[in-house]
Amino acid sequence: GSVSLRAMPSCTAFSRLAAGAFLLTALQSFSIAQTPWEDILQQAEGQSVYFHAWGGDVALNDHLQWVAAQLREKFDIDLQHIKLADTTHAVTRLIAEAEAGNTTRGSADLLWINGENFSDLKTRSLLFGPWAESLPNFELVDADERPQMRQDFGVATEGFESPWTRSQLIFYHDSVRLPEPPRTVAELLRWAGENPGEFTYPKPPSFLGTTFLKQALIELTADSLGDSGLALLTQPPQNNFAEVSEPLWRFLDALHPSLLRAGRHFPTNGAQLRAALNDRELSLAFAFNPNEVASAVARGDLAATTRSYVFDQGTLSNVSFVAIPFNAPNKAAARVAANFLLEPQVQFTAAVNPRLASQPVITFEKFTKPQQRRLSAQAQAPGSVGPEELERTLTEPHPQWTLELEREWLARYGGGRR
Repeated sequence: GSVSLRAMPSCTAFSRLAAGAFLLTALQSFSIAQTPWEDILQQAEGQSVYFHAWGGDVALNDHLQWVAAQLREKFDIDLQHIKLADTTHAVTRLIAEAEAGNTTRGSADLLWINGENFSDLKTRSLLFGPWAESLPNFELVDADERPQMRQDFGVATEGFESPWTRSQLIFYHDSVRLPEPPRTVAELLRWAGENPGEFTYPKPPSFLGTTFLKQALIELTADSLGDSGLALLTQPPQNNFAEVSEPLWRFLDALHPSLLRAGRHFPTNGAQLRAALNDRELSLAFAFNPNEVASAVARGDLAATTRSYVFDQGTLSNVSFVAIPFNAPNKAAARVAANFLLEPQVQFTAAVNPRLASQPVITFEKFTKPQQRRLSAQAQAPGSVGPEELERTLTEPHPQWTLELEREWLARYGGGRR
């Protein structure tokens, strides 16, 4: 979860600074786009990369330590993972540095930010770039065929961010208790009505709970308004929020009486959903990690009969990106680190780590034949989702929809105010 920074003051002095930052960035990006990769590798030697990234996942922290060791050995780059409790902290610090006129000595060289924060920083011209598509490994993501590699929560990246990992919403069920699970939002409503108490979702604004709202919003908008409605979700909501979201609130009003505890209490996270399914309190649950169920089955946390799947129309898929601040002191090393995150060996290592919520952003055929065999075998493990199912993806709405959905959900169901 992150906080919108749109309401922060923007004085004339800051506007002049932002314009200066933009000009500096434009000049830098022009010169670096002309720089041969060998020269960038040379510049990067001996540099440190302060990578500001969420630090709340032990498996991810361990993976980044492994990445740091590889960068040190191969490129003489010292990657320091600055663990953040909330990415917004790095964003507010960058804005403060810009306001103070700090254009060359920023605290971060590389940022892992979400679409909302990216949109804010891009609007303020506080990111270096465009650089991402000049990385040698960028071609491995096949962005021309996969537009999500150039979209961060519906905001065009335009070379200011490079993808590095991906995850996707999956649903899961015990195939003995529920042999034929619902495969659309409409079917879910029907099934829940016939099986009260066997489904629930985490309380927004928890990430997983909000993801469920967005999944339902996209499916219901497609059903009621078609492609023209889906196009509206790629833009910030204007005065159309009430109209477009109305089918979602009708759906939730109908669903809530059938939820676990009749929707009076909501779980707080995915771990509680998993435990409730394992305790046979729920028959259907969901996660934002295609590896989660297979890992839980292997650990014995879920029954071997648990199966995962993707809804018929697809499920929300979320690409994570890294960006370079306009005032990063070590831009060459930051680019080398971002390029290394796209190496097939790095993508493979993350993909076969059962504790990581990581799907590759590079395409399957870019892996070696032995790697492809291992990934295919992993997809056959109990509880796994096949790669062909994970090709059915839905694109995130514009980040402003997330804020409006959470605000409205809390007003209607969570004791908040409109």
